[in-house]
Amino acid sequence: MTSDADRMLPSREPVMLLDPDGRPTVAARAGLPASEELLRGLAGMVVARRFNEQASALVRQGRLAVYPSSYGQEACQVAAAQVLTGEDWLFPTYRDTAAAVARGVDPVEVLGLLKGDWHSGYDPYERHVAPLTTPLATQLPHAVGVAHAARLRGERTVVLAMCGDGGTSEGDFHEALNFAAVFRAPVVFFVQNNQYAISVPLARQSAAPSLAHKGVGYGIPGEHVDGNDLAALLDVLSGAVGRARAGEGPQLVEGRTYRMQAHTNADDATRYRADDEVAAWAAKDPLVRLEAYLRTEGVLDDARAADLTEAAEQVARRTRDGLNQDVEPDPDDLFRFVYSQPTPQLVEQLAVVRDEISRDEQSRDEQSREETR
Repeated sequence: MTSDADRMLPSREPVMLLDPDGRPTVAARAGLPASEELLRGLAGMVVARRFNEQASALVRQGRLAVYPSSYGQEACQVAAAQVLTGEDWLFPTYRDTAAAVARGVDPVEVLGLLKGDWHSGYDPYERHVAPLTTPLATQLPHAVGVAHAARLRGERTVVLAMCGDGGTSEGDFHEALNFAAVFRAPVVFFVQNNQYAISVPLARQSAAPSLAHKGVGYGIPGEHVDGNDLAALLDVLSGAVGRARAGEGPQLVEGRTYRMQAHTNADDATRYRADDEVAAWAAKDPLVRLEAYLRTEGVLDDARAADLTEAAEQVARRTRDGLNQDVEPDPDDLFRFVYSQPTPQLVEQLAVVRDEISRDEQSRDEQSREETR
């Protein structure tokens, strides 16, 4: 880390390597990520877009209780997963389901929490993806703890912790940054600034020049990047991860993007934002931007684009089929995962629940026998 405040400050404007029409910017003269990495990113974004659409449809069909869509934020979602290695950890929020899928978590398991079937929905240790977190920013101190522990053990692990612009208003955000800076934890804080905390616009949340500037007060270098430009995201986030891995301490990255859809299916976004505002951001669609560039470069053609679409459709089909299966809950799970060793109180409560279930089953059996006489 550096005590030079000037070196901590983000660039004057968000880093952009591809403009909304897919043309390389002046900043791209220093180089773009490899075409293979960009094509891999596009494939991930096509899956993420289709996954968002399918999950929203499952809400309307009653298969999900709620779904906070990341439609329009796919570049941030995919880049966050793509810059990490297998030994690294991802700490997502409730909106980062597409990032978890991009990290390799089964899409059906990712949605398990939002369906209400399971405590987390997936095994966090399998893909090094922490549980989706609904309370704002509470995952950030946990992420710093994992990063600090890895550093003490001499591991090369880096933790990428995601949050939204609304999360930066929480005490956990500030505590996590201070903790990380003091102990030089190898963690990258990635703020997806989608312009709204539910209905509260960014201007009512912060008076800072950018959310990336918030790192300076803790001694953490910050950078902001066009959150709809996958090329720029890969460049900035991979650089931040590399510095954290090299022992330079925590990094803060703000991705400026936009929540194209409502906060969740229970929200009416038309009550607090205008249609022309949404239309202006729709013109900056991250998928359209990257596809235009890759087609110009001859990396993408219609046949390959069709393959990407079919692969995404397979994910949607598997998600749809999995969520349409009814799960028989095991009441013991209410107690099985509270502590590694159950307390006497839990053992007692489990016995009560089992007894109530047993008596209920006996009562139904007796009623059935009465009806058949």
